[in-house]
Amino acid sequence: MDSFTFYYCAISFCPYDCGCWRSSLLLPAETDEYLETQTLCQMESKDQKVLLAFDFDHTLIDNNSDTYIYKLAPGHKIPADLKNLYRKDGWTHYMGEVFKYLHSNGMRKEDILNCLKEIKLTDGMRELLIGVPKDLTEFIIISDSNAVFINHILQNLGIRELFCNIFTNPAEFDENECLHLQMYHHQDWCSLSTKNLCKGSILANYIKSREEEANVYFSTIAYVGDGVNDFCPSLRLKNCDIVFPRCGYDLLNVIPKMEAEKGLKLDADVCPWDTGKDILERLLLCYNGVGQQEILRPRVREQLLKVEN
Repeated sequence: MDSFTFYYCAISFCPYDCGCWRSSLLLPAETDEYLETQTLCQMESKDQKVLLAFDFDHTLIDNNSDTYIYKLAPGHKIPADLKNLYRKDGWTHYMGEVFKYLHSNGMRKEDILNCLKEIKLTDGMRELLIGVPKDLTEFIIISDSNAVFINHILQNLGIRELFCNIFTNPAEFDENECLHLQMYHHQDWCSLSTKNLCKGSILANYIKSREEEANVYFSTIAYVGDGVNDFCPSLRLKNCDIVFPRCGYDLLNVIPKMEAEKGLKLDADVCPWDTGKDILERLLLCYNGVGQQEILRPRVREQLLKVEN
């Protein structure tokens, strides 16, 4: 039998023993009436936590893990005809072809994994991860990278066990050590997102599943990102939540642009950051009174209207 190494888009490991073991796709939109009906409920302290959701590339790590492995190509460059395969919503297919190209030029599993070991955390991120109260916090990653890269980098950095779930594109090495990718899902309900990854629906589904399966409610949801595809999950959050867009990157510019041009205004507090320590300083304020706060229901916006281009 051929030997395969499998990695999945949502990895079932939870350091908090909180029953966090599976994920599923967000079902199609709820009714407008449901969205407009917000009730408040008081949760016991043991059921309330702070959710810290991260993008990966240029957020948790200070590189783009996909493009970082370009250095393995001949001349450290990807051929122009291969780059022409890229489309705005076709990054996963493009990277799949990049991996085939690297493999045809002699790159194997060990070469790729050794290259990824060079990648470091963004400044201050380790301090952030160890600086918040562990028993009151859940960490997840929602990324358009892939499961092989994210798992290997986190394990190399010694922080894999901190994350309850990682939502990303599935990946596997075949018996010839060529890396293959799949799309996380194929969505057609969100025009703010690429077809393979709607981060907003993934975030909403995770929050809903934690409530239904483990009776865990989040008094504050903090989303940390840098790119255009981080706008959709940011838009889902409410005024008790925080969006952390990285300074000098696209998300910080997209937020005011989408409000001015499309009328899409964030309800959450927007706190730009340069280092993880900036995030930690603001986030620590959210732990005052965890367990005594009222939780909005539904917790996040579960329906977004189609946005015309």
